[in-house]
Amino acid sequence: MNDHAESGPRGAGGLGRRRFLKAAGLAAVGTALAGTEAYAGVRSLAARAAAGTFAVPIEDVRHTRTWMAFPDSTSIWGSKLSGVQADIALIARTIAKYEPVIVCANSGSAAKARSLCGSTVTVISSIPVDDCWMRDTGPVFRTDGAGGLDAVGLNFNGWGNRQTHARDELVAERIAAYVGVPFTYADLVGEGGAIEQDGAGTLMATRSSIVNNNRNPGMTERQIEAAMCAAYGASKVIWFDGVRNQDITDDHVDATSRFLAPGKALVQMPLSTDTDVYAKDARQQYQILSSATTAGGAPMAVSKLQGPDYYKIRSTNKDFLASYANYYVCNGAIISGQFGDTAADTAAKATLARLYPGRVIEQLNIDRLGTGGGGIHCVTQQQPVR
Repeated sequence: MNDHAESGPRGAGGLGRRRFLKAAGLAAVGTALAGTEAYAGVRSLAARAAAGTFAVPIEDVRHTRTWMAFPDSTSIWGSKLSGVQADIALIARTIAKYEPVIVCANSGSAAKARSLCGSTVTVISSIPVDDCWMRDTGPVFRTDGAGGLDAVGLNFNGWGNRQTHARDELVAERIAAYVGVPFTYADLVGEGGAIEQDGAGTLMATRSSIVNNNRNPGMTERQIEAAMCAAYGASKVIWFDGVRNQDITDDHVDATSRFLAPGKALVQMPLSTDTDVYAKDARQQYQILSSATTAGGAPMAVSKLQGPDYYKIRSTNKDFLASYANYYVCNGAIISGQFGDTAADTAAKATLARLYPGRVIEQLNIDRLGTGGGGIHCVTQQQPVR
């Protein structure tokens, strides 16, 4: 069973996100938190001088390619593995209609990945992986506006050492080497899905997933904020409280709130009848963003993206992630999920088309991936054009 989840709503009466690994699965992690090699202050390098020049652009800039990963672990996914592999391949093939895609696969599963992904997707076996969550494990690419490109690693530690990650903690550095760009480890532990950037100095994140002793013990919020800004080339963080200890990620931001542009954001809203912790979290994120300002002092314009009715979606899995907001922006298109609540699916497509004029809106049935608590944004990582 895969227990990775992003921020997302709920099933009736349940936690509604990917739950923690079973006790037996935790044993596979092995190392104690204090000794994990990827921990901040152990593998972390001092920020480069270029950190003030380079910045992570917003996702709708032109991409050179998309990076993905092909899972093959039955110890993580169990009987769900083949369905999840098929969903990963569907996402890769769809993105490949708009920009190049490279999928990292282990040598033993590379042939299957090539068969499922088809000829339009490049599969490489030189960068081994533990799982499919490239948003969290991959490098965060930065540009300097003058043709420069580098990459930052966020010291991935298995979402607080909750899942085995010996291969995944090296993915960021290995991809940077493959691309041939300078690479630096950030001075904090985090995941790409935990931090949203507007490309103009403003970040947003939940405290629950970053200001957390399972990632950054002994660091204050101010120290963590400074490290985030140095890594992303930003100067301001909009913080949400988030939700702790209910899913393996401790409530990532990227399936609830996203930046559309500097000074513009969206929040996926729950139904008015939803009262669980994630519904309350989403409403708080909307309220905070609506009164927030950007790094430059401009007010934030916030759009609503209505989430589905969990009683009307196809999946009955209690940990299912039905987040339209967990979409991926690629060259000329938005790749988003659809979940079987026909009215909500149609409305979400119309909202995304309005918010991203001129882009094709692709909606995919990724129900197998969704049972693992993840979505399309979770399994993709963009490499921007220099």
